[in-house]
Amino acid sequence: MSELVTGEAVALELRPARLPSRALAVLLDLAVAVAVYIAVTIALVASTASLDMAAQTALSIAVFVLVLVGGPIAVETLSHGRSLGKMACGLRVVRDDGGPIRFRHALVRGLLGVIEILMTFGVVACIASLVSARGRRLGDVFAGTLVVRERVPVASAGFIPPPPPWLAGRFSGLDLSAVPDELWLAVRQYLSRMGQLDARVGWAMAERLAADVAARTGAPVPQEVPPPAYLAAVLQERQVREARRAFGGAAVGPDPAATASPLPPVTPVAPPVIPAAPVTPAPPPPGSSAAPPAAPSDGRPGSGTGFVPPA
Repeated sequence: MSELVTGEAVALELRPARLPSRALAVLLDLAVAVAVYIAVTIALVASTASLDMAAQTALSIAVFVLVLVGGPIAVETLSHGRSLGKMACGLRVVRDDGGPIRFRHALVRGLLGVIEILMTFGVVACIASLVSARGRRLGDVFAGTLVVRERVPVASAGFIPPPPPWLAGRFSGLDLSAVPDELWLAVRQYLSRMGQLDARVGWAMAERLAADVAARTGAPVPQEVPPPAYLAAVLQERQVREARRAFGGAAVGPDPAATASPLPPVTPVAPPVIPAAPVTPAPPPPGSSAAPPAAPSDGRPGSGTGFVPPA
């Protein structure tokens, strides 16, 4: 297994393709290219029968170069490293960092493939693939590519602890373009395995990695920030930037708090007023000399008393 790292600093466990599978894929691609070349040549001979021998020879050479050299280059560029033979064998051409190849990678592979495969009948390519630790031919070495197997089980990646909340957005102004992919891979591997390391060894590795990252970014590590927290925060900042670049600056998902409809205002309801029940005084016991209770007054003079005002 070979551990590759993508542009987002995500480690990939990929199996490099070996010589038998690569040779079978090349044979399938050559068979398709030769069939296309024969069909185009027959059509060209039938349509250019009136031309002289020199013109026909020039056209034949041009067709040979376009079909057997330009064809594989165009197919690998448009399919991002998956030709017909590689698709049948479950192979794919990727960059050294695990990303998809571009035109310059396919161009270097195609031009050197003429020497390695066509002119030497694959002898140079076989020797280079057997000598290389990852089965790469000369075209892969000069183009910075690798042929890997796609039909392998995906291994689970190690857990990377998030940075402390008080470091969120702290390093948003750093220039991370000068940090190489190899250093990001080392940072990611340290963060995923720092719980398994000795305390002193892990702290020393964190200090060294933090110093390397700070030297590439041009900003020193803050004294109040521990090296492991600094590495986690910087790695998260890079992943956030890659996500913004991939999604065009748009948010990944809507904010539930922003999209929730406001609740209608609640009108307070006063509790109902329950009138108090009238209290009836108890009658006096028999033989008691207590005076009867006074009648309730209605607000007029003499009301509730036995006094009657004079007329």
